[in-house]
Amino acid sequence: MIIKCLAIDDEPLALSKMSNYISKTPFLELKGAFRSGFDAMELISSQKIDLMFVDINMPDINGLDFVKTLHNKPQVIFTTAFSEYAIEGFKLDALDYLLKPIGYNEFLKAANKALKYFESVDPDLKKEVSSSEYLFVKADYKIARISVNDIIYIEGMREYVRIHLDDSKSLMPLISLRILEEKLPSDRFMRVHRSYIVNLGKIKTVEHNRIVFEGKVYIPVSEQYKEAFQKFLSSHSLE
Repeated sequence: MIIKCLAIDDEPLALSKMSNYISKTPFLELKGAFRSGFDAMELISSQKIDLMFVDINMPDINGLDFVKTLHNKPQVIFTTAFSEYAIEGFKLDALDYLLKPIGYNEFLKAANKALKYFESVDPDLKKEVSSSEYLFVKADYKIARISVNDIIYIEGMREYVRIHLDDSKSLMPLISLRILEEKLPSDRFMRVHRSYIVNLGKIKTVEHNRIVFEGKVYIPVSEQYKEAFQKFLSSHSLE
């Protein structure tokens, strides 16, 4: 899912930082950055905007009053240097409240809260993620976009998983194998062991209940998943 956003802040440096945060977050799309709510109104009325990051302390009209004027308003995350505005912000059903100076970690937590909100109001979005051609995974203090076609197999490692890719690289996001299994297309990926999910299209050979990938990588097929895997082989066999 891509959440269409705009940022409103009268301080140029703060607006630039917020715009940068939005632009580098994979599931957010920056549609506009404005120095006042008045400047943003034309875009809001002419395009579908899902989420606004709005500074509260602005001249002419503050962020709280600006949001009150909107009909069918987008979801809002308020930003400000003054914590006393938090309660009033939440009275307007804001998704979150960010206190300046805002670090990317705090921003990303709020963005993820917005993502969960949009998924909850539209259950079909989870189906879109499952059938997607790519995934966003957080590893090594950054968010990486990977094509599902580039995944060879995924190895469970307690709290982490290791995603093995075509280019001999791997990623280790903090996520469970079960959650990844739910997000990957079920017609192309299969759990074959409590510790392994494989890309069925990457299998080279099968030897003695072991899947062999290029480079002589052997993945065991456990008894729990053996029947489902055999059905897959039979459905694609020429015999």
